[in-house]
Amino acid sequence: MLDALAHTLRRHPDRPAVLGTTRTGAVRTRATFGHLADLADRYAAALHARGTGRGATVGVAVRPGPRALAVLLAVHRLGARAAVLDPGAGPDVLRARLALARPGVVLADASAQAVAGWARPLARRVRLALPDLAELGPVATVGARLPGCAPALDADVRAVPLPRPVDEDGDAVIVFTSGTTSRPRAVVHTRSSLAAGMATVAGLVRPEAGRPVLGGTFFVLVPSLASGAPVALPARSARVLARQSHRLAPQATYLTPPQLQRLLADGGRFTGRVWTGSAPASADLLTRVRRAGAEEAWGVYALTELFPAAAVEQADKAAFTGEGDVVGAPLPGVVARTDASGELLLSGPAARDRYLGEEPDPWVATGDRARLDEGRIVLEGRRKDMVLRRAENIYPGLYEPALHVPGVELALLVGVPAGDGDERLVAVVQPSPGAGRGAVRAALAGPLERMGSARPDAVLLADVPLSGRSLKPDRAAAARLAARRLAGRSRG
Repeated sequence: MLDALAHTLRRHPDRPAVLGTTRTGAVRTRATFGHLADLADRYAAALHARGTGRGATVGVAVRPGPRALAVLLAVHRLGARAAVLDPGAGPDVLRARLALARPGVVLADASAQAVAGWARPLARRVRLALPDLAELGPVATVGARLPGCAPALDADVRAVPLPRPVDEDGDAVIVFTSGTTSRPRAVVHTRSSLAAGMATVAGLVRPEAGRPVLGGTFFVLVPSLASGAPVALPARSARVLARQSHRLAPQATYLTPPQLQRLLADGGRFTGRVWTGSAPASADLLTRVRRAGAEEAWGVYALTELFPAAAVEQADKAAFTGEGDVVGAPLPGVVARTDASGELLLSGPAARDRYLGEEPDPWVATGDRARLDEGRIVLEGRRKDMVLRRAENIYPGLYEPALHVPGVELALLVGVPAGDGDERLVAVVQPSPGAGRGAVRAALAGPLERMGSARPDAVLLADVPLSGRSLKPDRAAAARLAARRLAGRSRG
């Protein structure tokens, strides 16, 4: 699919590729097909000049858009793999992830470097010196530079001949998921699994050349552009997004459930087919999307380890009367089964190859309890300790260790339902005997600040419920406790 995209970019250099929008909702071209191709060539030449080649790892901290796509095309051409970094994850988590991936170079845009200002080595072109770890690779800036940013990736590149594109399978991308700061976990997709996932998306959405698609994820950009369809990146403001959707009249739209909810609340309308995922999509939400003009409204069940896995259209979801959440039949090539505990296991060409540092495994353990009902997957709850807030997966194990400061005996991060599949993230903190509450809150201020985008919505000081003979922390009971406390606060 990425190879097909590279050819399409060069066949139609003057066509609009990536569209943006003004505050009034007016559409503007951010990049043409030819501009994307030239940018990818320039980045590939710059990386090649740095010695990046087959099997190398490139850290990528670039906002979604033309430059991020060009970087991934360049990395793909060279046969390297991209380690996707999130500066908003907080310094401790990011450093642990960098230490695991060990990229030869980190490519970051100016905003990522600003967010990562706490990690001074990222803002200066020096190596990252981490405790008890070898130094990691230097940083280069992609796009416009701001004061204090690392030098530009292609600052010193002139006429560097490009190598022939690598045409064999191998690691393509590393995406970090769960684990802890001491043992982070990362999904490794190969070039073939990535291609299979994008081919499934293309078969599902069926983008037509020349007609715009509204969406911002990699799995929207690549199949759409490869088909010759321009892609509009969704505006952040719900009001502007509503104007953008109206002006574009897209053939297909992919937004997360929170984005759909905000757009509907602002009176937004839809055209063509609408797809949503990254968080549970209720039958009610899909029905509201249909009533707002969509020809079809689909919920997509997907994981970082396998995207996409299943899909269900609004009419089928609304007609389901059984227990649980029906997410549709497995998509072509996807095989689904449950194990003895009821956990859903998935396999197929689009499944990740392995977790970084582990052996390959054809089966993906989803962490979801499920059953198969007439060939459809019906979810029955979570098995993993994961909180889903505003379509972002937050893994408590990554952040809980930092909450165990002096004066804290035990701390858990739990999710409290906030409506339509969304959750509030709550820290339930048990002070040590004799510790003053004011002192505990003061000690927590620094760790909470360093949690970045995973900072909890509320902090409750209370005894953490325990269960079993071993008196382990009971997450379910802690979540119920948090829900009662928060409900009491709202009533008060």
